[in-house]
Amino acid sequence: MKKSAKEIKEQLQAACEDELPEFIRTYESDEREGVRKLVCAARKRLEALKRERERTEKLKEYERKYADLSFICGIDEVGRGPLAGPVVAGAVILPKDCEILYINDSKQLSEKKREELFSVIEREAVACAVGYASPERIDEINILQATYEAMREAIGKLDPQPDILLNDAVTIPKVTIPQVPIIKGDAKSISIGAASIYAKVTRDRLMVEYDKVFPEYGFADNKGYGSAAHIEALKKYGPTPIHRKSFIGNFVGIE
Repeated sequence: MKKSAKEIKEQLQAACEDELPEFIRTYESDEREGVRKLVCAARKRLEALKRERERTEKLKEYERKYADLSFICGIDEVGRGPLAGPVVAGAVILPKDCEILYINDSKQLSEKKREELFSVIEREAVACAVGYASPERIDEINILQATYEAMREAIGKLDPQPDILLNDAVTIPKVTIPQVPIIKGDAKSISIGAASIYAKVTRDRLMVEYDKVFPEYGFADNKGYGSAAHIEALKKYGPTPIHRKSFIGNFVGIE
């Protein structure tokens, strides 16, 4: 008995990428308009997957360059600009045969896609870790030095330890592992992109938890960045313990 267009649509929705060519072969001769549209959608999906694979392969340029090394680690940070919360660094060692798609600079991805990729990275990475620098530490030693501390903490948590570090733009002081700073590295290296996502999701989740403690400031939405509503709340209620005193002097008096 011939399947209905609704059943075929459900089949397409459930199909993984490996099943798309067979789906197209099975239904491409079906003359029903609805089914023809579904076959067209399957072809477009297959073409999009091809383009994404090609894009992902380009992201492995640096990983291929250092392919003779066993453990290549991407490093990136998030949270240098916010008025509140820690700066968080991510460190990720991906497997040599990594086939994870859609990794990119975390800012270029939707929250849903970042969450999906976080789970995939955590499951498939050889090792991954995060490091933190608190608002107090940021105020004490400045944001750049605090970022370096968070990066060193993340690296130190990795097991195995990396043979080389691919960093987003910076060279981290007091690290003996060879480093390769790459400008806009989170969009040029799959390892740095993975670290960017891992750090971003970790920090965003933390700010959502802080929102429950300090609901007036909208941390779940602004993640500690200086949105108009956040600044208005800061002026109205004053700073919380997670605000960076060195960042908020333009908005409130600091003792």
